[in-house]
Amino acid sequence: MFEQKPSHEVEGIVRGAPRQDCVEAEIWGRVPKHFSNIGVCQKASKDSQTIRNKILWSDESKIELCGLNTKRHVWRNPGTIPGTTVKHGGRNIMLWGSFSTVGTGRLVRIMEKMNGAKYREILDENLLQSAQDLRLGQRFTFQQDNDPKHTAKTTQEWLQDKSLNVVE
Repeated sequence: MFEQKPSHEVEGIVRGAPRQDCVEAEIWGRVPKHFSNIGVCQKASKDSQTIRNKILWSDESKIELCGLNTKRHVWRNPGTIPGTTVKHGGRNIMLWGSFSTVGTGRLVRIMEKMNGAKYREILDENLLQSAQDLRLGQRFTFQQDNDPKHTAKTTQEWLQDKSLNVVE
């Protein structure tokens, strides 16, 4: 079997040497083919980026101000009677926000319980304004997760009434 050597390691062979010199020096390889469809790939990549630049994502989140948003465990010695424990927490805020590849949209503090009606009210007051602030244009795509208030029939009807493109 022949040992394959790069052309720059063989004496007397200059990088880019003619094929016959490489064959005589027992250097085997091939010249990469030129892809005629490279322009198609580049165009598809640019189109994909353009589509991503026109997407507005939104979500809501509860932020715990004191402690963690998880169960709390109390450790006691075996055989002791549980005493009074001090519970911290209970202070939290609920936020709705939107963002795009261009930047962040509006951030809204939600003071009452979040339900479908409150969600539609937030969208009505902030969604189109966020898209306008981010200069996404009239034909942007809206993306949200599958929370029940997002998939509610009344919310879907609201989105259709506004003629919004929504990622399913």
